[in-house]
Amino acid sequence: MSEKNKDYLSWDECFMQIAYVISQRSKDPSTQAGAVIVDENNVVVGLGYNGFPRNCSDDKLPWTREGDFLNSKYAYVVHAEENAVYNANKPTTGCKVYTSLFPCNECAKTLIQCGINEIIFASDKYHDNDEWVASRKLLDLAGVKYRHYIPKLKINFEKNE
Repeated sequence: MSEKNKDYLSWDECFMQIAYVISQRSKDPSTQAGAVIVDENNVVVGLGYNGFPRNCSDDKLPWTREGDFLNSKYAYVVHAEENAVYNANKPTTGCKVYTSLFPCNECAKTLIQCGINEIIFASDKYHDNDEWVASRKLLDLAGVKYRHYIPKLKINFEKNE
């Protein structure tokens, strides 16, 4: 009788790779973010990446980060975590989310309201920006756990964020 494979992916490795892969669907020229929501049985509940809302042409809205609000992407983009919630195939209460980028304050509010109880993130490059300081404050107050994913595989999660 042969022994089982001992060199298999952990759930963290598996779901973070899926988050990275789904991030590549984003057409944003400066940030590709991905998110995967999984339930207590490690079954995928929802996937999302950052992009414009359904039926809103990505050729008719701005992708720029600069300029006034209405002429930048920030007025129109739906973040990966929000899209994963919107795309969920069942309620997300008690689920966890794997995300390539630590969630901003708006996504934190969405995740809290939807009952997500843990966030596993790959990058926290905006850590000191106000939106992310507020995000951590909200998550702490709501008792949502979060932890930094440290890859065992050599995948560059920072490359396209």
